Amino acid sequence: MKVLEINNVSKVIRKKQVLRDVSFFLCNKEIVGLVGKNGVGKSTLIKVILGLQKCNKGIIKINGFNLRTNYVEAIKGVSGIVETPDMYSYLSGYENLLLIKRMYKDVRYEDIDRVVKLVNLKDSINIKVSKYSLGMKQRLGIACSLINKPKLLILDEPTNGLDPEGIIELRNLLKKLAKEEKMAILISSH
Repeated sequence: MKVLEINNVSKVIRKKQVLRDVSFFLCNKEIVGLVGKNGVGKSTLIKVILGLQKCNKGIIKINGFNLRTNYVEAIKGVSGIVETPDMYSYLSGYENLLLIKRMYKDVRYEDIDRVVKLVNLKDSINIKVSKYSLGMKQRLGIACSLINKPKLLILDEPTNGLDPEGIIELRNLLKKLAKEEKMAILISSH
């Protein structure tokens, strides 16, 4: 099943063509990577898919819903991180997850426990985020994006600042999510 469909998407910013006729699709259980140099439009495309920016041309469908004409239904099963995850550093990782939980009526406390275990933060979830390493903050950001059990997960440069071990751990986590959670994952990297 197609979770994400991008058809001839173009975007112009300040008279500069940032995206030109981008087309691809992503099905559940798939991981697709947007790879390219800095400044080629990866983050812009992600912002357009998430509805944070509008495209000048093209159609985006998420779970069969047109993003432009049925935004609420289209974006319902989507979660993502654009650039770097923002957290309240004076709160613990658990308290940050509680804030995210409150945004969704169907998310339970068990879902917090599930994502903490998934991203391997069990031993540090009650520590203030200000004490977290960059890798721990990245994992907490991913936990926040998984709490609502999305069908489409979008991660913009999630390996930035991670050491080789952290990158391998992230790659294994994404493979597991795609397979076991039947999730479609779009990831960007340079």
